[in-house]
Amino acid sequence: MSDSALVLFSGGQDSSVCLAWALERYARVETVGFDYGQRHVVEMEARVAVRHQVAARFPHWAERLGEDHVLDIRSFGAVAQSALTDDRAIEMTERGLPSTFVPGRNLVFLIYAAALADRRGIDALVGGMCETDYSGYPDCRRDTLDAMQSALNLGMDRGFRVETPLMTLTKAETWALAKALGGEDLVDLIVVESHTCYQGERGELHPWGHGCGECPACELRQRGYEEWDAAGRKVMAA
Repeated sequence: MSDSALVLFSGGQDSSVCLAWALERYARVETVGFDYGQRHVVEMEARVAVRHQVAARFPHWAERLGEDHVLDIRSFGAVAQSALTDDRAIEMTERGLPSTFVPGRNLVFLIYAAALADRRGIDALVGGMCETDYSGYPDCRRDTLDAMQSALNLGMDRGFRVETPLMTLTKAETWALAKALGGEDLVDLIVVESHTCYQGERGELHPWGHGCGECPACELRQRGYEEWDAAGRKVMAA
């Protein structure tokens, strides 16, 4: 295995846990973020804050935390219009998918990440995709990502691994994993600094973090936190 990894890092709860997961396993971890014209662009600020706090609070991880890369792919966001990029209501569409679904977003992210990883000599691409507690996005499913991994390796003649440590976890289990990786300090960091809310709300700080409390992302995050808290804030194997 390569001793380095590239984390697809949005600054949200899931990618923050994935960053900690990678820092526990790899000697060097770089991060990549994508500006695709998202309405909740505040996440681009959150990701900087999370990286800073991870380095400040966890010295053993700080020495492994490498460069951060931000890629401008707003032209993609303009083509793949959704409630995340346009001023539209968040609702279910006739396809049975939320209007927040950005067609092919994770596929595009992985293509750009793989091109960057190829240049940086990195084999492991780490993402927070999950098909257990999620909004039904088809590009979050493991079979989709397996197909994408094969395509990347064929098209670039490489041995990339698309690693998805949260794939089979509920949101409650993701909170439990965060505690296993970095204790209550990491949980507090994720609550305060990470951003999930589709509305970009950073006002009130709830026990589970900032957010409107009404969009699908907030509902998943809140429900997972409350389930985990009610179960005694247990840890799970990292």
